[in-house]
Amino acid sequence: MTQQNNRVTAGMIVIGDEILSGRTKDVNIGAVADFCTDLGIDLIEVRVVSDEMDAIVEAVNALRARCTYVFTSGGIGPTHDDITADAIARAFGVALPINAQARAMLEARWQQTGTEVNEARLRMARIPEGADLIVNSVSAAPGFRIGNVHVMAGVPIIMRAMLEALAPTLQGGRKVLSRTVKAAVGEGTVGGPLGELQAQYPDVKMGSYPQMGRDRVMTELVLRSADEARLEEATAKVRAMVDAAHAKAGVTPPED
Repeated sequence: MTQQNNRVTAGMIVIGDEILSGRTKDVNIGAVADFCTDLGIDLIEVRVVSDEMDAIVEAVNALRARCTYVFTSGGIGPTHDDITADAIARAFGVALPINAQARAMLEARWQQTGTEVNEARLRMARIPEGADLIVNSVSAAPGFRIGNVHVMAGVPIIMRAMLEALAPTLQGGRKVLSRTVKAAVGEGTVGGPLGELQAQYPDVKMGSYPQMGRDRVMTELVLRSADEARLEEATAKVRAMVDAAHAKAGVTPPED
């Protein structure tokens, strides 16, 4: 991979026929661009490729050779055309078995939701040998990291949650700290006050991530900043806002 003067670079590959046909409008490029900017990483190239093995392999090998990090989105679901994991395994020349840890994560969520375990769903537990899992706090199906390539879901809210999980593991131009505040209310309840706090703290990135598949409403608010003092100050304000929302709704605060 290429680095000049300690510059940290990234490339992104958006995978899916639905993007190229216009049926789905991509928002993940902007999310990754913002994420990289916050970490001091230069996003230098983005490719959009079809659900074709050779196209994905070529793009992955090209970008991983010249970027510090590569991020992919799309093609890791349960259907026959979700071939990103297959392509990554081919690009790295490794096998693609069902990963025991990934399967356990999925089956735990399926047991909670009463979802049938079948062959199609188990495709999401196939992980290239030698890869590490990327936690998916929204729907449990993990992404993975192999070498400098980070493979994530195409669903925007899941991809953003995966990026948050990755942030502490990435080298950037500056150290970015994060704090998480859990709310037992929906995004609609905290969205307005959170937006007001974001305006007060433009140097603290604030994100809202609803947690699906749970037996109660849950929203995680994630704050990130390179300025620890400002981060702590903003986090205290967010916690106070969430506490007020809990009191008004008459709900029990979740455990941290």
